[in-house]
Amino acid sequence: MTTTTGPLSGFRIIDLTRMAPGPFCTMMFGDMGADVIRIEPPPSSRISKKGALPQKEEARNITWNPLTRNKRSIIMDLKEDKAREVFFHLCKNADVLVEGFRPGVVKRLGCDYETVRTVNEKIIYCSISGYGQTGPYKDLVGHDINYISIGGALGMIGSSDGTPTIPYNIIADFAAGGMHAAFSIVSALLHRERTGIGQSIDIAMSDGVAYLLAAAAGEHLRSGLVPTPGEMTLNGGVPFYNVFRCLDGKFISIGCIEGWFWENLCSAIGMEDFTKSQFDKENYKAIFESMKDQFLKKTRDQWWEELKMHEDIAVAPVLNMEEVLQDPHVGFREMIVNVGSFGGEMVKQIGIGPKFSKTPGSIRSLGKLPGSNTREILLESGYSQAEIENLYQMEVIF
Repeated sequence: MTTTTGPLSGFRIIDLTRMAPGPFCTMMFGDMGADVIRIEPPPSSRISKKGALPQKEEARNITWNPLTRNKRSIIMDLKEDKAREVFFHLCKNADVLVEGFRPGVVKRLGCDYETVRTVNEKIIYCSISGYGQTGPYKDLVGHDINYISIGGALGMIGSSDGTPTIPYNIIADFAAGGMHAAFSIVSALLHRERTGIGQSIDIAMSDGVAYLLAAAAGEHLRSGLVPTPGEMTLNGGVPFYNVFRCLDGKFISIGCIEGWFWENLCSAIGMEDFTKSQFDKENYKAIFESMKDQFLKKTRDQWWEELKMHEDIAVAPVLNMEEVLQDPHVGFREMIVNVGSFGGEMVKQIGIGPKFSKTPGSIRSLGKLPGSNTREILLESGYSQAEIENLYQMEVIF
């Protein structure tokens, strides 16, 4: 493996996850220098068979997928006793195990926390699920849309007629799931560094969504205010924090909460009559109509180039993904980077968000087909070539 210098260099992560939250969590660890080993299901599994692609196409998809980068892959059938022996051998020298099965599955497989800690009592064992390992909803299936519903986020996103607007799956899956888990695991690692004690972590995406709504929940508990779609300051209910269609049909976002931001905006777009009416709800209809008319006079990019030159006006163009990848600031911050090649084409991926001054993260390897590192990982772990061949013949590993 390439030598790493990231802040998590030297830590080993066992990754048993499949869906977005877990792979994003372990991608963050890999980006920060950790050695991430993905335990992949065998070819006979339902997950492996689902949407199976020709090998070359699958290899290309995996290579371009940032959630597979900086990870090594081994295939084993955890339903087999011999495979679990190999699994426990890997766990002996692991710092973290992350799993994303439904509650109860790892217990049935014999690789739950209580079992794993018998071979490594210092391990940090993180379980990511929709509703957690306990509670009346723990056995329910779901996806991001369901978790943001129970957690309260979807109930405050949408139009003023009360219809929720479905956001992309970044709230529950990536923030409340993956990022929430990563922070929790690092916290547990810090505790272990001080005390030598490992522990399990129960991450429910529904909990994570509610946690993200701490401020909104606090306001409700204090005042009884129930946030409703399209009627609050931060969800579309006011003209000074909103989006407006421009001449070319594209949108521009306005975030002029501060009084002087609002006054500067009004002066810049010819709405001086409303500079003192920012919080005058009786005037909101007139202000909305005036702003809609003003922004329809120029294209989005014309407004952006004009308004960003003014001091203290919180404004930005609403970009689609193609435009994000071409934005000069995004490029300057290295959030789109060339990471290698596949079949003669340059592979680009999203860059690494945190910028460390002493121990920067890195993209050292791209995703490979499941099982590409099986032999390598087992040799590192002390297995002989003969033992590995025997495991292949027994179809314990693949």
